[in-house]
Amino acid sequence: MDREQRIVFATGNEGKMREVRAVLADLGLPVFSMKDLELHADIVEDGTTFEENARIKARAVHAITGGLVLADDSGLEVDAMGGAPGVYSARFMGEDTSYEIKNQAIIDQVAGCVGAERSARFRCVIAAVFPDGHEEVAEGTIEGQIAERPSGSGGFGYDPIFWLPGRGLTTADLPAEEKNAISHRGQALRIMAGRIAAWQEEQK
Repeated sequence: MDREQRIVFATGNEGKMREVRAVLADLGLPVFSMKDLELHADIVEDGTTFEENARIKARAVHAITGGLVLADDSGLEVDAMGGAPGVYSARFMGEDTSYEIKNQAIIDQVAGCVGAERSARFRCVIAAVFPDGHEEVAEGTIEGQIAERPSGSGGFGYDPIFWLPGRGLTTADLPAEEKNAISHRGQALRIMAGRIAAWQEEQK
């Protein structure tokens, strides 16, 4: 397959890939994960911002494939925790610690907070490196609160504790299509999809 006729997304996370493929479907390009292509890259996410880490991942995989590569860095920012876990969301309490344990730890840390004091957001930055080497970034955020208890079996990661006050449920309670329509990653992906579509037009 022509490397310019596909998208490689720099992740092996299948939950994330389901969201990515659903949002990017209209581009008409197959979307592969690193796992799909058996790609291995020694990526050190030592950036201090979501954008820096997303660019690090996209550049590392682009160096291997040479084609269109997307990468994201995303996380949960809890205001009562000073914005933590933030860029360390995946590594919070250790990468091998289950999200069930991580989620309960965050609930415990905001136990004395009520209402708006439990404010939090999901933030996502998507970085793209195009075949010619130029880069684009897009960002999305969704505001919410930390739930009093986990709820829902959809989504992954911190979704079961991310409460949407206006909806009265967590992002893990939402059907996948509805979550993609409002999520931080969905927002960033739609912006990036527009830029990829424009690039596709330029190639014609």
